Amino acid sequence: MLPFEDVRPAPRAAFSVSELTARLKGVVENRFGVVAVEGEISNCRQWSSGHVYLTLKDDYAQLRAVMFRTTARLLKFRPEDGQHVVARGRLSVYEAKGEYQLVCDTLEPLGLGALQLAFEQLKKKLGADGLFDPARKRPLPVLPRRIGVVTSLDGAAIRDIVRILTTRHPSVRIVVRAARVQGDDAAPDLVRALAAIARVPDVDVVIIGRGGGSAEDLWAFNDERLARAIAACPVPVISAVGHEVDFTIADFVADVRAATPSNAAELVVDRADNFRTRIDRADHRLRATVQLAFARRRQIAHRLDASLRRWPAGVVLRDRDRRQSDVRLRRAMSVRLGRAHQRFDLLRRRLERRDVRRVTAELAARLTAADVQLRALASRHRHAAESRSRELAARLHALSPLAVLGRGYAVCWNDDKTRIIRADRDVQPGDGVRVTLAEGELHCRVQE
Repeated sequence: MLPFEDVRPAPRAAFSVSELTARLKGVVENRFGVVAVEGEISNCRQWSSGHVYLTLKDDYAQLRAVMFRTTARLLKFRPEDGQHVVARGRLSVYEAKGEYQLVCDTLEPLGLGALQLAFEQLKKKLGADGLFDPARKRPLPVLPRRIGVVTSLDGAAIRDIVRILTTRHPSVRIVVRAARVQGDDAAPDLVRALAAIARVPDVDVVIIGRGGGSAEDLWAFNDERLARAIAACPVPVISAVGHEVDFTIADFVADVRAATPSNAAELVVDRADNFRTRIDRADHRLRATVQLAFARRRQIAHRLDASLRRWPAGVVLRDRDRRQSDVRLRRAMSVRLGRAHQRFDLLRRRLERRDVRRVTAELAARLTAADVQLRALASRHRHAAESRSRELAARLHALSPLAVLGRGYAVCWNDDKTRIIRADRDVQPGDGVRVTLAEGELHCRVQE
């Protein structure tokens, strides 16, 4: 039981409700610092203002609690009735209703961590909306001409992706849209980057991802806005986040999940490699077929020649037929070889039109221009923010009560500093008052 005797006021006729409540508020808030309370959530509701109101209860008691908007927006999970949590914060008295409550600074679920609980809640919600349905997954293009990449330019992921794509598919064009992949602003930036790269003409497939990291580092890829943006992308999306053991919401929504960024690049060009292999095999089969047909016709010509030799009177006929057979054979071979060469030249020209040196030069020029624009934009934003900060600091200083005190004014309180004295009728001779100055405080007593 708390020793309240040392805070009992001097005997008096009666307290007003507000006076007694104010005294109790001071006792509760001064006696308790930051406390941690474990209990089950009930009556949880979030108002349009962003504040979260809830009740913590156990088998024998309950405690009202509130989490204001500035702290509630930092929660990684959604509080719901029935969850067992630990709330940390400060005890306070809500004077309007005469109730004490816990003003929460943090809220952590017991058992599952906050991130894991938020992950499971979002996974359940998106699964119910059909975003994980295998029927909506799209196959990767067989021979992509232009590949979009959404990732950070500072990580190793972009270097691995570009290296593998240019090595195994030199004719491909790579479109890179830089985005933040870590931090509170990463998810909206990834959504904007994915939307921007989807608007680029002739992009056949998009790779979105980053290298490995902790669960907090990869959390941007567990954002609901990003998941719905991936599902709405008009072209197939490959999610390549972290290492092989890392799974994010983006992996479940994307059309294909790659274990690593390097594996994503390999999945894209694997189809191109298979296509080239099929072309080579078709070329070999065509050449073998032509050679076999030529050998068979040569055997037929030899048999006919042998048959004609048995007829001496047909020497002239034999020579004429042999020449005609040779002409027909050469013509047929010429037609077949011409068709084969035409098809081969067509495929070769299509592949040569995508020269890796031209693609690399264009990409380097676009990256340089984007870097210049980004630096200029960052400089303008920094100067504007500094100017705004100085303006707000000057306005804040002008409105500060300390500035008023600094000009020689003072604030007069009653003896327990619960009320400001505004008129002489508010005190009686012999009452104690406190005068707050710009520096220090005076304890005074009214004489007349």
